[in-house]
Amino acid sequence: MMDRSRTASVDDASSAHSTKGDAKGLQRTLQEELFAHEEHSPGPDARTEPPEPAWHWPHLRRGAKIALGLAIIAVFGWLPLRAMWQNSSVEAVLNSRLVTLRAPIGGRVAAATPLKDQARLEAGTVVLRVVNSRSDRTRLDDLRRQKLRLENERPSIAAKLATAQTAQADLARQAAQFRDGRVLQLEARIAEIQTSIEAAAARREEASAAVDRASSLAKTGNVSTVELARLTRELSVAQQTELGARKRLDAAKVELTAAKAGSFLGDSYNDRPSSVQREEEMRQRAHDLEADLARIDTEITWLGNELIVEEVRFADLSEADIKTPVAGRVWEMMTAPGEDVQAGQPLLKVLDCSGAVITANVTESVYNRLQLGDHATFEPNDGAEPIAGTVVNLTGAAGAPANLAINPDALSKEPYRVTVAIGDADAHGCTVGRTGRVVFGRNETAP
Repeated sequence: MMDRSRTASVDDASSAHSTKGDAKGLQRTLQEELFAHEEHSPGPDARTEPPEPAWHWPHLRRGAKIALGLAIIAVFGWLPLRAMWQNSSVEAVLNSRLVTLRAPIGGRVAAATPLKDQARLEAGTVVLRVVNSRSDRTRLDDLRRQKLRLENERPSIAAKLATAQTAQADLARQAAQFRDGRVLQLEARIAEIQTSIEAAAARREEASAAVDRASSLAKTGNVSTVELARLTRELSVAQQTELGARKRLDAAKVELTAAKAGSFLGDSYNDRPSSVQREEEMRQRAHDLEADLARIDTEITWLGNELIVEEVRFADLSEADIKTPVAGRVWEMMTAPGEDVQAGQPLLKVLDCSGAVITANVTESVYNRLQLGDHATFEPNDGAEPIAGTVVNLTGAAGAPANLAINPDALSKEPYRVTVAIGDADAHGCTVGRTGRVVFGRNETAP
């Protein structure tokens, strides 16, 4: 009975120390139990069994206990030895980067969709809306008034342009009729002058023949000298009349040529008729109205473009949708619907599930053996499947990144920090906060 109680105590002690995992303490306890058994073992006089079998049983039990103790020491002592031989972290945690959404404008927060802590969000989801009912719309109203004024002014200018173009067409028609009439008039005058020239030429010839006859008769004394002088004057008058008619013909031809070219020569100093002058004035007015209409159309187009830009700017300043740039989970709500916020104020922190990493603290000796690109395996403390990754950052004793969900400063056992990137972060979900350890292995492709 005493041996059984001692054996049970040894087994209880072994199980208790195996739960703690302290190999040295377990070894010390086994040695104490074995020595206690030797001290309290009954002597030869107290034994009631036969002397032959009683001598073998203590040795067998002692050997079994020693073997059991050595096995326990071998099993539980291997774990710390393996941990000492491996390049592993002191502590590690599954982490992820945080994306802070800030207010682009000042205003009042309104919830776009009901949100709860740790709610799953897709990329591009509108989570909040900031409304600024006091945004400045002075320029927007000015542009609208200017555009409306020009749009109201344009019909009147277009009507004036149509009237001017109609008047110009009428005056142009009148000018054309006047030019045609003037040409016809000059052509008739030329014909009249040519007739006068022919009549003057006939009178000249007749006067010349009379002078010739009178000269012959004057030699015989049949015609007086006075008559001869009269006939000579008539010949001279006929010659001058013919010459004057020819001069008028030349002048009429000049006026006809000018009239066909659009210039009208006459007794007045004005070489163009009033209808032509009015037609030119109306044409100039129509050109001015066309220029005004084109200017108004250009300004209306410019104001329309400016209105589009200003409306977009006003919409951005009066209302802004807060969208999640990445797929993840709500980590921290830093505001509430109905709260007034300022531009740049943080509103929400989103856990970037696609950028999950493992942050670990290692000893200085392990840190000095690590390189970027080394393979690493995260072994969770909850017994889940290990997660493979790659060393992407060796921070050392410097400050760790501050945009992580769990600040690496919380891992305070060792100051040397390592960041491990997970190969397929989406496959492991957003299980941020799982603790464990990281076992490092050298990258085979690393130099």
